[in-house]
Amino acid sequence: MSEQCSGECQNQNSPDQKNVTSDLIEAAPSINIVSDFFVSKMDCPSEENLIRMALEPVQPSLILVFDTPNRKVKVYHSDNLSEIERRLSSLGLGSSLIHTQPVNEGELNKVTISSLESDASESLVLKQLLAINAVMFAVEIIVGLWAQSAGLIADSLDMFADAAVYGVTLYAVGHSIQMKVRAAHFSGWLQLILALGALMEVGRRFLFGSEPVSTLMIGFGMVALIANTICLFLIAKQKDNGAHMKASWIFSANDVIANLGVILAGILVAWTGSRYPDLIIGLLIGLIVLNGARRILKLKSH
Repeated sequence: MSEQCSGECQNQNSPDQKNVTSDLIEAAPSINIVSDFFVSKMDCPSEENLIRMALEPVQPSLILVFDTPNRKVKVYHSDNLSEIERRLSSLGLGSSLIHTQPVNEGELNKVTISSLESDASESLVLKQLLAINAVMFAVEIIVGLWAQSAGLIADSLDMFADAAVYGVTLYAVGHSIQMKVRAAHFSGWLQLILALGALMEVGRRFLFGSEPVSTLMIGFGMVALIANTICLFLIAKQKDNGAHMKASWIFSANDVIANLGVILAGILVAWTGSRYPDLIIGLLIGLIVLNGARRILKLKSH
C-alpha cells in the first residue's frame, strides 16, 4: 500500500470518498473476526467487483482485502460468517472457506488505514482506463464491421467489458447498493446483448461466408495492443499498492493476450486465405465476454 501520510490522503478525498471513509471507521469497532476464502474463478477485477457488490449489503460493514493473483480474499467481519458464505456461494465463482480466526486490534487498524489510503490513488487511474477502453470499443467495433472481422468485433466487446467494469466501479462510490446493482445490471445486459450479437455474427459468417480483411485485423489489432500496453504502464506505477491494482494490471495483461490473438488470426488469414482463424478468435473472445455478463447479472441487492 501507499506510504503517503493519512492527512494527505484525507485532503485529496472527495465527499463520496469521505462517505466510504466514514463507513469503514464506523464498521471497525464491530469487527472481531477475519476469514480467508479461496475463490477459484477470481482472476481479474470483474470478479473482484462482483464480490465487493455482493457483500456490500452485509451489516455491520465488512473490510475486504483481495489477493487476486492467488485467488484469495480476506474478509474482516463480525458474527455473520454464514451470510458471507451464502452470498459468495451465490456468485458461482467457486468460493471456499480456508480458515477463520479472531483478529487482533493492531492488524485491524493497519488494514483499515490501508483501505482508506488506496481509494484516492486509484480513482484517477480508473478514469484513464475507462476513457481508453471506451474509445477503443467504439473504434474496434466500427473497423471490425468494415473489415468483416469477427475477431475485431469480439475484441471490441472485450474493451467494452473492461470499460463497464471501471465505469461501474467509479459510479458506485457514494451510491446505494440498489443503485450500484442497477448500474451493474445495465452494463451486464448491454454486454450480454453485444456478446450474443457477436456470436451470432460468427455463426452467420461461418454459414454464409466472409472475407475478413487481414491488413485491417493486423493494423487495428496493433492499435488495440498499444492501447492496452498504455493501460499496463498506467497501472504498473501502482500495481504494488494493493491487490486491486495488481489485479487490474493482470486484467490488462490478459487483454494484451487477446490483442495478440487477433493479430495472429490476421496473419493466419493472410497466409492461408482462410476465414476460420478470424472466426475461431471471435468465438473464443465472445464466449469470454458472455461469461462475464452472466456473472454480473447474478448480482443481487439482498
